Amino acid sequence: MAIERDDTAVAAALPARYAGLAVVALALGTFSFVTTETLPIGLLPQIAADLGVSLSAAGLLVSGYALVVLVMSVPLTMLLRRVPRRYLLAGVFTVFAAATGLSATAATYPMLLLARMAIALTHSVFWSVVAATAVGLHPPRHRGRVLASLYSGGSLGVVLGTPAGTWLGQHAGWRVAFWVMSVLAVVTLTAIVVLLPTARPEQNPAAAGSSPDRRRYLVLIVAMCLVVTGLFTLQTYIAPFLTEVSGFPVEAVSLLLLLGGSASLAGAMVSGWLVARRPEVVVVGPVVLLALALLALYAFGTMRPATVALLAVIGLGFAIMVTGVQHWIFEVAPGSSDVATAGSSAAFNFGIGSGALIGGLLLPSTGVRSTALVGGLLAVTAVAVLLAGPMAALPARAPH
Repeated sequence: MAIERDDTAVAAALPARYAGLAVVALALGTFSFVTTETLPIGLLPQIAADLGVSLSAAGLLVSGYALVVLVMSVPLTMLLRRVPRRYLLAGVFTVFAAATGLSATAATYPMLLLARMAIALTHSVFWSVVAATAVGLHPPRHRGRVLASLYSGGSLGVVLGTPAGTWLGQHAGWRVAFWVMSVLAVVTLTAIVVLLPTARPEQNPAAAGSSPDRRRYLVLIVAMCLVVTGLFTLQTYIAPFLTEVSGFPVEAVSLLLLLGGSASLAGAMVSGWLVARRPEVVVVGPVVLLALALLALYAFGTMRPATVALLAVIGLGFAIMVTGVQHWIFEVAPGSSDVATAGSSAAFNFGIGSGALIGGLLLPSTGVRSTALVGGLLAVTAVAVLLAGPMAALPARAPH
C-alpha cells in the first residue's frame, strides 16, 4: 500500500523508518543506472557480432548515451521541475524498465540504439533529481550520511553490477543481462511508488541552495569538468595502461578494476563522515588526491605495487569528490538545486566524453602512458581553479 502524502506535506515529514527505506530504494536506482550505462562496455563484441555491426558502431551505445545525457540533463530537468518527485521518478523507472526490456529484445542495431537513447533520457532526469529527493527526506544535519548511502549504490554498480552483468552476458547472452536490469528497474519502481511521499518539489527542504552563490557554483562545475576529463583521459584506456605500462597479465585487469571499485565504495562511506565533520575539505582535498595519483601513475606506473596502491587512491578520491561536490551544490546552488545538479551531471558526462577523446588522440602519438600525465595536468588545473576561485573560501561548516 502506497504511503500517501497530500500536496501540503513536505517530504521531510516522512516517518524515519520509511525515509531510510526510501533512500535504500533510490540507492538501488543509482546502482541500476550505473550498471546499465556501462553494461555494453564489456559486451560490445557479443552485441556487435549478434547484430552484425562493427565494434566502433557498437561503441555508440556508450558514447551516444553520454552525449544525450550531456545535452538533455538541464532542459529536461527544467521542463519537469514542477512534477512531484514520486510521480516523476515512477515515470522515469517505468520508461527505464520498458526501454531496457526493449534493449533485450532488439532485433536490429537501430532499435537497440533507440532504446539506449531512451534510457539516457531517463538517466538525465534521474541523476538531476535523485540527490535532492533523498536529502529532502531527512533533517539537513544528516545530509552527508544520506548522500554517502545514496552514492554507495553507484559504487556498488561499478564494483558488482558491471562485472556481474558482463559475466552473465558472456555466459548466458548479452540479452539476458539486459533482462535482469529491466526486472531490477521494476523492483525499484515498486519501491518508489510505495515509499516516496507525494509533495510538490518546492516543498522539499533541499529544493534550493541554502547559501546561493553563482560564482562558487560555476567554479565547482568548471573544476568538475577538468578533473573528470583528466580522470577519464586515463580511465578510458586503463586496460592497455595496466598491460602495456605496468606489465600485468590481461587476466589481472578485472581484479585490479575491482580493487579500484572497492576503494570507491569505501570512499563513498567515508565521505559521509567528512561532510559532517570537515565539509571544507571534501572538494579540494579529493581533487588534489586525484591529481597527485594520476601524476604518480605516470611516474611510477611501471612498478606494479605502486600501480595497485594508486588505483585504490583514485577510487577513494573520486568517490569522496562526487559526494563533496553534491554537498556544496546544495549549499551554493544559485537557483533550483535540481537544475544545479543537472548542470553537474552534464559536466560529468562532458568530462567522460572529452577525456575519452583526448586519450584516443594521445594513444597513436605519445602512447598510453601519456594519458596519466595529461590527465594529471588537467586535474592540477582543476585544483588551481578551486584555489584561485571563491571555492577556496568555503565556510567550514556542515548543514544544521
